[in-house]
Amino acid sequence: MAVSSVNITIQKGTNFSETFILFDDDGRLLDLSNFTENGVLNVIAKLKKYPSSPTSYSFAYSALLNLSEIEIRMTPEVTATLPTGRCYYDVILSQPSAGGAQLVVQGQALVEETTLA
Repeated sequence: MAVSSVNITIQKGTNFSETFILFDDDGRLLDLSNFTENGVLNVIAKLKKYPSSPTSYSFAYSALLNLSEIEIRMTPEVTATLPTGRCYYDVILSQPSAGGAQLVVQGQALVEETTLA
């Protein structure tokens, strides 16, 4: 499956959300049911100041399985704590029972200061 590279911008102290529609290598909607366990989609979505940083910030997520759509989001309380400047993020679909994981979206996140943070 092809990995989407999408750059995002997050303003500190504000709500953030971004929605991704996922496709397989043939351009068809990705079957997200392959990444569910007991009816729950397993997603790991994190932001780091630099890729090997030991500190990470988790995104909350929701999904519409039938539309191959994943939304990542952060509350103002979380975005206020993010490091300013260029950061990196990944969205990974996990298959715990199969011991596998698939990177589906990655990119840079520009975190901007605001008067709200």
